[in-house]
Amino acid sequence: MTFWNVREELSQANRLRRSYYELLRDELDQFILKHTLIDSYNNFLGKNVQYPFVEKRELKPRARIPDVEYECQNAFLVIFMEDTISPAHKKYIRFFDENQTTKTNLLHSKAFPLSGKFDRTQKYLDSVHFFDFLKLLLPVDYALLIQRDPTGKTKDRYSLSHFHVRVDWPIADAAEDLAINLRYISKDLYEKGDKYAEDVQKKYFEYYGLPFMVGGRRTAAIVAAQYMKKNPYISTVYAGSSESRALIRISERGVSKSILMKFTEKEMSQVAEENNLALRTFKKNYVVAREGKTGISIFQAIYSCTCHARPPEDGKLREIKPDMNWLTVDKQHIIPKPGTWSSPPLQSNIIYS
Repeated sequence: MTFWNVREELSQANRLRRSYYELLRDELDQFILKHTLIDSYNNFLGKNVQYPFVEKRELKPRARIPDVEYECQNAFLVIFMEDTISPAHKKYIRFFDENQTTKTNLLHSKAFPLSGKFDRTQKYLDSVHFFDFLKLLLPVDYALLIQRDPTGKTKDRYSLSHFHVRVDWPIADAAEDLAINLRYISKDLYEKGDKYAEDVQKKYFEYYGLPFMVGGRRTAAIVAAQYMKKNPYISTVYAGSSESRALIRISERGVSKSILMKFTEKEMSQVAEENNLALRTFKKNYVVAREGKTGISIFQAIYSCTCHARPPEDGKLREIKPDMNWLTVDKQHIIPKPGTWSSPPLQSNIIYS
């Protein structure tokens, strides 16, 4: 069961919009990967601080992540909508005239270092300056909202419409919404008592691949992702966390985490050989930095839900079993360098090796 219409259920016009959205999302993926991982790595180097590589165990479902905030790690939250979010949702997703990306608002907030002439078109994803504009706004508190522009002459033009967007839906409401959908409760989070309600909320975090009650942007990201299921179209939430040192991406396809990982010369040779590549080709297209003889690449884990985190086939109410895993590692890839055109992700079983 899905909350959005799959491609076969769309009109030809909306199929075209879906294609355009996915094309723009591919470009956004590339930019945000670089900003989250490579640019952060360079921030550490610039301050002569050793980069805190993520350990493999931190990528396992239900893993604990060290509770340390790293100042050099780029942190942000971006919500990218396929359509235009209705004003009816302003109660919980706080986007108003006051935080639109206009020159007046940006100057007033002091969030944007305006100098010289302000280019009004730079907020559009098809602008040549869009990614420069996005990069300047990414450090701003709360979320950035990218959505279809309903006022433009071009029907499917997308823009970074709002900044400093608060996600104010309560965590308890988000967990309740998920548990009703999965048939663990019928109407109310507390209908089976306080202990059961706490278990539901813990499982809600697990559903999105996070430890229970983690901080700031990551919690806002999973609340936003759950809330956006109220819309009949797809959305993508990107979160960069100074604690997890990872890019967390939540879409209609589920959750993924991307990190920087070190590989010895022997490990690089092994991966290249397994994928019928010359070592030289692997280094050229998949190694984003070097530390001595080790190469640093982008590793991505894609997660999928177990049967306990999917609606039951019979639709009947059921009981939560806290010991049952809700998430499993589905795919593991070494990702090509952002901007690499012809190299695909390489399958590599690393987390459990």
